[in-house]
Amino acid sequence: MAKILIVEDDLTFSQSLSSFLERHHYEVIVSHRITDAAKQLKTHIFDLILLDYRLPDGTGLDLVKVLHTTGNRIPVIIMTSFNDVRTAVTSIKMGVFDYIIKPVNPDHLMMVIKDALKIDPLKKVIKADDDLRFISGTSEQSRKIDQYIRLVAPTNMSVILQGESGTGKEQLARKIHRLSKRANKAFVAIDCGSLSSELAASELFGHIKGAFTGAIADKKGLFELASGGTLFLDEVGNLSYEIQVKLLRALQEKVILPIGGGNTRQVDVRIIAATNDDLGKSVKNQHFRTDLYHRLNEFSIMVPPLRKRGDDIQLFIRHFIELSNEELGKSVKFVSEEVMEILLGYEWPGNLRELKNTIKRAVLLATDDSIEKEALPEEMVFEARTYLNNDFNLKSIQEETERDLIIKTLQQTGNNKSQAAKLLNIDRKTLYKKITRYNIEE
Repeated sequence: MAKILIVEDDLTFSQSLSSFLERHHYEVIVSHRITDAAKQLKTHIFDLILLDYRLPDGTGLDLVKVLHTTGNRIPVIIMTSFNDVRTAVTSIKMGVFDYIIKPVNPDHLMMVIKDALKIDPLKKVIKADDDLRFISGTSEQSRKIDQYIRLVAPTNMSVILQGESGTGKEQLARKIHRLSKRANKAFVAIDCGSLSSELAASELFGHIKGAFTGAIADKKGLFELASGGTLFLDEVGNLSYEIQVKLLRALQEKVILPIGGGNTRQVDVRIIAATNDDLGKSVKNQHFRTDLYHRLNEFSIMVPPLRKRGDDIQLFIRHFIELSNEELGKSVKFVSEEVMEILLGYEWPGNLRELKNTIKRAVLLATDDSIEKEALPEEMVFEARTYLNNDFNLKSIQEETERDLIIKTLQQTGNNKSQAAKLLNIDRKTLYKKITRYNIEE
């Protein structure tokens, strides 16, 4: 039986939450202050902490810091009100497992708890590029992607991730693997665009010593290395027609034949493929096999570009600042208002990858704890200024942000219009007008 520590100063909510968890066969201890929780941690061994963000004697992050200083890696889930979301999300960069928004949805809570309890705190190692540090975002698009991932991850279905270059498709693939039943097996990634027609078969299926010039020893292919786990095929549309035929056979029959070998080998691999092309169009143009496309496309997820992800960009900016601080030994904490305006006005053709590189450069050039305009590339400043001076584009950004905010608020209030209007600081009549204007489904 897992033991959970609840740190929550709302007596009614903490009692209700405790009863709910006990009905699901968890052992629960409740603390109402950080100091009390710290004492409990000295006398009990917990498997999970549910931590309110705002507490009488500090914030939840104060307790997270206590855990860090003592080397305690208990998974922590932050519980926060709607207005605290941006602050709470930054806690993920401190190693917090996840956050949930009040009022708490019971099904979502149980899903997050079960995911957190899968982590072995003694083996969990956080690295700068580890998928456990990847933040998926809080926009409507990001929430939908997260919903799809959690739905398909436990299955063995093949998945196609389609989106522009740099949108984080590999990180999403790693998240699917981490949430799957294959999580304790290998995750192997290959960029199909880097494979020549001559080397692709050897890389994927392996070869036998002497099979060709340069084959001085037996080599296991990626299928064998990933057997039992997940094989991520990035830019799968770049595979040659000949390799597509062999790939289809491997997926259908679950066997491979190394180059130069006489005997097939059994493999059990889940495929996640990614592409920045329209594979459906490639099929029509006969550049990609129809049968392979349908075999890979058991489930597809469209990954939107950064410019269409609303408030997510501010979340990613703070995330990449934290990662860059760790890597570069800096202590940047702020982004000037002018810089934030430029970053929000930029188109980001390179998506998350470009944003990450830009923030890393800016952190390196920052002379104090704040990023100023001088730390940004000149061409970005010029382009963003031009973009921001376009009233139509600026209005579109504002409207898209407002629509996302209304949708999120309605979700958090269970579609309660009166409560949503109150949180948004508008009257109910105005909310109904905006719901109609933005064509928001009720």
